[in-house]
Amino acid sequence: MKVFHKFLPVAIVAGLLLSTPTFATDWTLAAGNGTLGFSGIQTGRAFEGHLGKYDGTISFDPAYPEAGHAKISIDMASATTGDSQRDGALPGHDWFDSKAFPSALFEVKAFKAKGGNTYDAEGTLTIKGVSKPVTLPLTIDISGSALHAKGHLQLVRSAFNVGVGPWTTGQWVALEVGVDVDVTAHGG
Repeated sequence: MKVFHKFLPVAIVAGLLLSTPTFATDWTLAAGNGTLGFSGIQTGRAFEGHLGKYDGTISFDPAYPEAGHAKISIDMASATTGDSQRDGALPGHDWFDSKAFPSALFEVKAFKAKGGNTYDAEGTLTIKGVSKPVTLPLTIDISGSALHAKGHLQLVRSAFNVGVGPWTTGQWVALEVGVDVDVTAHGG
């Protein structure tokens, strides 16, 4: 019994060290600190655009990525492509319907480590009131008080009711859309 009592303090300290909660760093994302881009094909020609207004919070610790989470809100009326006809149509009912659905939301439930500085941001994307699970592959680099995230995701726009009426099929505008993320959040 004396031997057990000698090791009891060591066991308690070890238990406390192993059960210490981890605290992720909180980062704030604001428009102007990178690019949220999108790309597609219309009548056989590739086009690119970006979403100029977005914000959100990211809670992330590279030592415990699975405990991280994020919530990013995107102003859908801020979509531009540099083509006046397309830019005039995007906020309308057939496309983003930004009057009825002013924001898209990406909620990350966890980050899955893939090795090095690569992660999968696993969560839910909501566009036009339609929510779907998505996985966004990212590289995440932290330098001082800045977190830089970069990644690419392919989506099918019709899964989110983007492009209705004559635009439902891929006849004029391809159903596949690329989403590019290259943003910097601050905090730490």
